[in-house]
Amino acid sequence: MHFEYSDKVKALRERLLDFMQANILPAEPEFLQQLQKDRWDEPAILAELKQKAREKELWNLFLPDPHFGAGLTNLEYAPLAEEMGRVLWASEVFNCSAPDTGNMEVLAKYGTPEQQAQWLQPLLDGEIRSAFAMTEPAVASSDATNIETSIVRDGDDYVINGHKFYISGLMNARCKIMIVMGKTDPNSADRYRQQSQILVPTDTPGVKIIRPMTVFGYDDAPEGHAEVVFDNVRVPASSVILGEGRGFEIAQGRLGPGRIHHCMRLIGMAQRALEMMARRAEQRVVFGRPMSKQGSVREDIARSACEIEQARLLTLKAADQMDRFGNKAAKELIAMIKIVAPQMACNVIDRAIQIHGAAGLGQDLVLGHAYAYARTIRLADGPDQVHMMQLGRNLAARYGAE
Repeated sequence: MHFEYSDKVKALRERLLDFMQANILPAEPEFLQQLQKDRWDEPAILAELKQKAREKELWNLFLPDPHFGAGLTNLEYAPLAEEMGRVLWASEVFNCSAPDTGNMEVLAKYGTPEQQAQWLQPLLDGEIRSAFAMTEPAVASSDATNIETSIVRDGDDYVINGHKFYISGLMNARCKIMIVMGKTDPNSADRYRQQSQILVPTDTPGVKIIRPMTVFGYDDAPEGHAEVVFDNVRVPASSVILGEGRGFEIAQGRLGPGRIHHCMRLIGMAQRALEMMARRAEQRVVFGRPMSKQGSVREDIARSACEIEQARLLTLKAADQMDRFGNKAAKELIAMIKIVAPQMACNVIDRAIQIHGAAGLGQDLVLGHAYAYARTIRLADGPDQVHMMQLGRNLAARYGAE
């Protein structure tokens, strides 16, 4: 692969950088201030920035299909997602935030024309938001075959019953649709054909949002993470995506790009933490000299730069393999970067917090919230241990057979 960005990507990245510097970074305090008025509604500044981004044609950059999005490859999108990752909510400005990105990819790839018209187009236009409901509190959801939510056919409808939590995006007042994963055939001999995915409008009777969940005390407003109960929720049979028993197949197709997008953004946040760390070390005087004169501080800065660059290059390689050979062929590299990037970001952000002292823990800096996000991604889209288990199994089988 070529490590030099194409002229097209360089130009796009430059436009994105300019937009971030001129509009998003200066708006961070105002965004937080407006959130205090209504935690779950879209802040006015966010709506304003979205309109500006769309006017600048910095919109739906994540979708490789030019019919729906910008037509960028994963490799081309990587440096753009990295820059978005420097601000926790910046990707939403460009309509490139999870879980909407994964849901749009699912609908673009697997949705019927009717499903695309009803739900995909409003998501592409930024008119609504969405959620993906899989994780359940009663079972180990890292093994998706454990999911217990039932989806039962009843005439021309399906009836859904279940209990889920940490459903990202569902607290948002603009969230209008969920993709729900559950079992349509719990007795199938093939554990991977028991699952289906189905579209459920959030205002359907029987959808009961219990509470917002927090991550280390952060509610991640205005997106939020909901605990939700499905109590005899009835939707038309046409709401099933791709067909009964295809849920696991859809999930695997969805998670490849989703996992690497998180890693791209984490690299951007880690890079910002590194820059903050270096500035603090130069400006803060302890024991009569700048912190940057201390050997341990220099080592933290150097080690962080090395780890970020390693993760960046592995992400680019995984993205390149996805583009050239498909998500399935690149699954080992995707697993590697999903193992590496979140841990790297946790380490780098933790060092930045340490160098900032008490200020690194507080609400005046982004570092505390950034650490909570990085730590979350060690669990989201599959825990580290699951990726290591599967990767180790595949490698042992391959090399052990030689």
